[in-house]
Amino acid sequence: MKAILIKEFGAPENLTIEESPTPKPGPDEVLIDVHAIGVNFIDLLVIAGQYQNLPALPFVPGVEVAGVVAEAGEGVTTCKPGDRVMAQLQRGGYAEQAIASEQYCYPLPEGMDFARAAAMGMVYLTAHFALVGRARLADSETVLVSGAAGGVGLASVQLARALGATVLAGVGSPDKAEVARANGAHHIIDLSGEDLKDSLRDQVRKATGGGVDIVIDPVGGDVFDASLRALASGGRIVVVGFTSGRIPNLKTNYVLLKNISVTGLHMNDYFQRDPAGVRRVQEELFRLATDEKIDPQVMQAYPMERFAEALNVIRDRRVMGKIVLTTGHESV
Repeated sequence: MKAILIKEFGAPENLTIEESPTPKPGPDEVLIDVHAIGVNFIDLLVIAGQYQNLPALPFVPGVEVAGVVAEAGEGVTTCKPGDRVMAQLQRGGYAEQAIASEQYCYPLPEGMDFARAAAMGMVYLTAHFALVGRARLADSETVLVSGAAGGVGLASVQLARALGATVLAGVGSPDKAEVARANGAHHIIDLSGEDLKDSLRDQVRKATGGGVDIVIDPVGGDVFDASLRALASGGRIVVVGFTSGRIPNLKTNYVLLKNISVTGLHMNDYFQRDPAGVRRVQEELFRLATDEKIDPQVMQAYPMERFAEALNVIRDRRVMGKIVLTTGHESV
């Protein structure tokens, strides 16, 4: 099988694609013939050697795939050879075949293609756990999503709208604003202004008549600082990531004065502590997709050989929706 290997940390161009042995599933594992691979910001951190948990070199990156079960190991009960599935992995997704634990391998709804399935995994789980698990979204609340045209951002916009929230989409360009509106945003918050500290808060006040109840922030940096000031009294902000490159500091006196809650979301913790809960959420997300209340957006599908080009779209913050890689397997 072909696989994309990290032999040394650095830029996406440092990776190599080469023939590798087909892995063998162990107990409670499945081997998947991969049709589509989800490309994520976290992959860039892993490739650069900047992620907190890294295996020994060389290894295959990639945390989500969609395809067909080729072989099931001993004890597997949730899926069988021939099943169309989406799976979450620790690593190994950038390959024509991948091993997944059965507890993170989910049969696909009828009619969902592999590209949309690969686009649905990590970002929608992150959005759901951020909105429901961490922010405790209630009926008719207002939600500001920063980086709203990216993978997690767009998933959060769609899901917040589906759950009954009024959605404010923070974006940095007109084309991203158009994408956010098309995916359910009620209001657009322009993040491109020079005086973001005041301009973001002023735009939020105009849209809501006050402050926003919840902020979902995958961006960090100046956007986090400004979003904090736009929260209503008793508001909640969920830290999802730092795509801006700067990890912000928090002035806790402001948190105290406005009764603000600041919380973080690290999906790996949920995978390790509560796999049954992750499965319940994934099944709920599939139901929402089947009911056409959410719709994974594939910006572009690149052949596996063009992995560096695909990763650089995310690195350069040009992504709107989700980027996927495709393998040579025929679609079914």
